[in-house]
Amino acid sequence: MTKSKLEAIREAMEGGKPTMVDVAKLAGVSAMTVSRVMNGKGLVRESTRRKVAEAVAALNYTPNQEARNLAGSKPIRVGFLYSNPSAAYLSEFLVGLLTQSGLNNVQLFVEKCEAGAQEAEQTQRLIENGLDGIILPPPLCDSVSVLRCINDAGIPAVVVACGLPDAQVGAVSIDDYDAAYRMTRHLITLGHQRIGFILGHPNQTASARRLAGYRAAIAEKGADAGEELVVPGMFTYRSGLDAAETLLSLAERPTAIFASNDDMAAATVAVAHRLGLDVPGDLTVTGFDDTALATTIWPELTTVRQPIAGMAREAVQSLVRRVRALREGEDAAPEQITMDSELVRRQSDAAPRTRPPARLPQSASKRSYAS
Repeated sequence: MTKSKLEAIREAMEGGKPTMVDVAKLAGVSAMTVSRVMNGKGLVRESTRRKVAEAVAALNYTPNQEARNLAGSKPIRVGFLYSNPSAAYLSEFLVGLLTQSGLNNVQLFVEKCEAGAQEAEQTQRLIENGLDGIILPPPLCDSVSVLRCINDAGIPAVVVACGLPDAQVGAVSIDDYDAAYRMTRHLITLGHQRIGFILGHPNQTASARRLAGYRAAIAEKGADAGEELVVPGMFTYRSGLDAAETLLSLAERPTAIFASNDDMAAATVAVAHRLGLDVPGDLTVTGFDDTALATTIWPELTTVRQPIAGMAREAVQSLVRRVRALREGEDAAPEQITMDSELVRRQSDAAPRTRPPARLPQSASKRSYAS
């Protein structure tokens, strides 16, 4: 998308107000494709949706509301209930959610929900806004009380990044098992046999699926399967610090650590640096999600790219399709959508050193400096 092309389209616009045709010209697609993207109908490639979204933003295009009303396209009221400890994850999710909501004539109601006893009560308050549907990211996508409240209200819902979604609700996810399996195999292929693993939140199904993928690759390749190599985490930076200290204080520490998200991987890099360890020379560190954090630390993280913003956009479109079908009296079964993940190599992984790894003194505390 060049500046000259954008300027030319702006100069040619009648009355200075962009049309769908102008968006199509700037995005390099047909007007019909723009219509599909904005209405959430039909199969459109992720790259094409991105081009259309960028063109809409560049031209500050808003659909003709009168035309939409004549076509019977009432705004769709969607609730977004979140309780996520990772600011990086939530930020990317919101970008995708807000972008697609603008394209699909969706009125978004956002509410924070603290995990625990008040989940059902807060969900019910959100539902009372007269919602047409709800989107749930992790960890609420796994909350039995929240899902029960939504089902009792009889409104559609889409859960995102749930390891084992319920067939009664729509879902957008990746294959967490396969992604973790591929990352672990990658580390073994580099030559690592002693690989530490930092778990995610114990109440999230995606966390269990990632652990299962890690263990499957370890068993298949005959790498070290010691239970001391698997330590608990909570998907938070703080929990990553504690987990990394536990792993790096082992008498025979791992040569690689695979953390279940980028926040905990970044914390592991910080602990390694404090101990005087070179990453990746002395220790390989990998993460999961590919949030903005992965490229803002040093060294940049090798990680699993989960298309967070793309999953949020897909969730909006899936929910819009179902709501519109229900409005027209059609049978609308929940959609179960699996998106692709990708192993992204950067600077935090390497083959283990050929010399024996340095050992921390047995008497040293977790916060001692490696010699």
